[in-house]
Amino acid sequence: MSASDLRDAVTERKATELSRLGSSKALYAATEGEMETDAVLEAAADADHAAAEAFEAWWESEQAAAAAEAFEAAAQTEREHVETVLDELEGYEPSAADEALAAHLEPLEGTVERAGALLGRVLVADEAKSQYVGYFVGNADPQTASVFRELRADLDDEEERALDLLDAVCESDDDYEAAEAAALDAVQAAYEAHVAQLEALGVDPKPVC
Repeated sequence: MSASDLRDAVTERKATELSRLGSSKALYAATEGEMETDAVLEAAADADHAAAEAFEAWWESEQAAAAAEAFEAAAQTEREHVETVLDELEGYEPSAADEALAAHLEPLEGTVERAGALLGRVLVADEAKSQYVGYFVGNADPQTASVFRELRADLDDEEERALDLLDAVCESDDDYEAAEAAALDAVQAAYEAHVAQLEALGVDPKPVC
């Protein structure tokens, strides 16, 4: 088994969940129904801020050098994303308080499990970023759409980093299976939060828009 095999397995097994996390309803859920520009930007800043805090916590506690380096780089990427988004806002302080996926990630302890969950988070973030691009295209704001395209492109590097880390830390098929389970759990945590938020807003989460 390899990291590429693992990624393919996760995207196949979670195809429905990832598709729904990349639908317009996901952005509606993330903004709690407030589909206005500031609310969209705030949701983006909050998600990346929460991920940065989770990855920093991993970095500070990680004993494996290669993993610590990967988590530090991931945290730095997310911090840069937050700063980029905040350039489009005035006076907003991002919060990690209600970000369900980050809350799921931060307590993870095993290096293999963290590496798998990192990949899972990248897959979720890629879907989310596609909706931010679509929102600003639809609002005739090509400049901000371009900003989010660049942020989404950064996720290609983050995915490559996650795959390299998986191949570095997984020494057996059992390790790859544990990492796959962690990636699946990360996607599921994001999806369950998405469903719960839509249901709280009185929206059926199942149909894909």
